[in-house]
Amino acid sequence: MSTYRRYVAIGDSATEGLQDFDQNGAYRGWADRLAEHIAAAQDEPFEYANLAIRSLRVHEIRQTQYEAALSLEPDLLSITGGVNDVIGPCPDYGQLAADFDVMFGTAADRGITVFTFVMPDPTFLNPLGRYARRRVMILNDIVRAAAANTGALLLDLSQFELATDPRLWYEDGLHGNWLGHTKMAEAFAHLLGIDGFDHWADPLPGPPRRPHALEKIGADLDWAVRWFGPWLGRGMVHVPHGKGVLPKRPLPELVQRTH
Repeated sequence: MSTYRRYVAIGDSATEGLQDFDQNGAYRGWADRLAEHIAAAQDEPFEYANLAIRSLRVHEIRQTQYEAALSLEPDLLSITGGVNDVIGPCPDYGQLAADFDVMFGTAADRGITVFTFVMPDPTFLNPLGRYARRRVMILNDIVRAAAANTGALLLDLSQFELATDPRLWYEDGLHGNWLGHTKMAEAFAHLLGIDGFDHWADPLPGPPRRPHALEKIGADLDWAVRWFGPWLGRGMVHVPHGKGVLPKRPLPELVQRTH
């Protein structure tokens, strides 16, 4: 694997770490876990910053995080996002493509290793997954094209059956749980060439539990009340995206080797 000096992560809630909680109840997430894997794999000091803010669209990530990330002079940069764009009304796919092309390309021109991921088919995730499927597929194609054009490293979760195992996903039907974030960190570690993560995509033991029809209806109604309703309400009253949330790790900090 390459040796890295500084990793900066930008993006939305997935990169911020929702819903992976540490022992103090704070969000941890795949980017934190990946930083620990990188630090453990090399002898040289390694620093990590995370500027991600939940709910942001890609253009907002570019406007509020990207230049700040470049100013930290990383040699490793993760750029993720787009789900908030495509689950909202009238996504602007042209703007999405332009933002990804510029962010990936500018960073690559500076010699920064850029990496990202695309989602699996969301049909299994929640009652609106079928509605969002076409939009997510378009987003995935946009990110794939930008990565191919600029040399960004791409984790394509649509190629791995494990990514659609419900045991990796939180009850909100949108974010990974602690196990999902753990597997994401292992997948990115493998993508970056770190030894020991070849089997990250192996199936979990036993099949996932499949609820019967009436139980599924009740679970869908509960999801609508607990998760979709509040999200829709915030949109209707135009609550600013990421309002009141600050980056959890705005400046690079040394990552201690844990093993």
